[in-house]
Amino acid sequence: MKIKKAFIFPGQGSQYIGMAAELYENSVEAKEMIKTADDALGINLSYILFNGPEGQLKQSEFTQPAIFLHSVILASLIRTLSADAVAGHSVGEYSALVASGAVQFYEAIKLVRERGIAMQEAGIEKPGTMAAIVGLDENSVIQCCNEASSEGIVQCANFNSPGQIVISGDINGVKKAMELCKVKGAKLVKVLQVSGAFHSPLMNSAKERLKAALDNTHFYNARIPVYANVTAKPVQDKDEIKNLLYEQLTAPVPWVEIINNMIKDGVDEFYEVGPGKVLQGLVKRINPDVKTFGIDKFTDVEKYL
Repeated sequence: MKIKKAFIFPGQGSQYIGMAAELYENSVEAKEMIKTADDALGINLSYILFNGPEGQLKQSEFTQPAIFLHSVILASLIRTLSADAVAGHSVGEYSALVASGAVQFYEAIKLVRERGIAMQEAGIEKPGTMAAIVGLDENSVIQCCNEASSEGIVQCANFNSPGQIVISGDINGVKKAMELCKVKGAKLVKVLQVSGAFHSPLMNSAKERLKAALDNTHFYNARIPVYANVTAKPVQDKDEIKNLLYEQLTAPVPWVEIINNMIKDGVDEFYEVGPGKVLQGLVKRINPDVKTFGIDKFTDVEKYL
């Protein structure tokens, strides 16, 4: 069977105040899922989602479950659309796994918050930063990171679209790599507002904490292929899924390769399920020929039902 439709789920950076509020007001199912999330976490996540403040919503321990919750509610509301494959960008992979049946919502939200806390603490323990490099090819950016690593840890963290790569590492390493990328002719080099060096070896301590949480979570074989962040390949085996989530924290996200592999396997429609439009933009830059749709608000849900 040819894969046609894929749901893709956004990661950190797509959050906004007021997320899921409209879903809460318009859908009994959404309301139940939000209450379940608050209960599961023992915090008032819904208040932060709806009202902020922005400073709090930007902290990984809240950002990650917030984006996850918004995305998973939407995926549940549009389940009759039935995707043939799923993928998620970084924390978005957890939303994709719930949509594929590989993990239950109730357990996954606890896991995602644990991941957010672990990453936040790793960022305090080993301060680092991330920067976006625009207008430079993959090999040049990798070369700049390799050269800069004499100053400190730095590596490519996200291959987002052709000519848009995020680097990550400790402050001196990233700074040096930014300088080298500028010299090489990058159009834009910009430090990102993040609480740590995600998808770099500086997240090693977070991996250990995440491992304990992964071991306490029940995983199932996915019903549909999940294109994994670490390998960019489809996975359905529950043990493999668990191992890949562990590796994901320090490994780069090959988003270009993920999307290209999905297209090669027959996907011609991509639905970004969750807050914002970031992934739709990336998919269009990777391949302008495929169709992209966004499902963020309740009005979007109504369109497809």
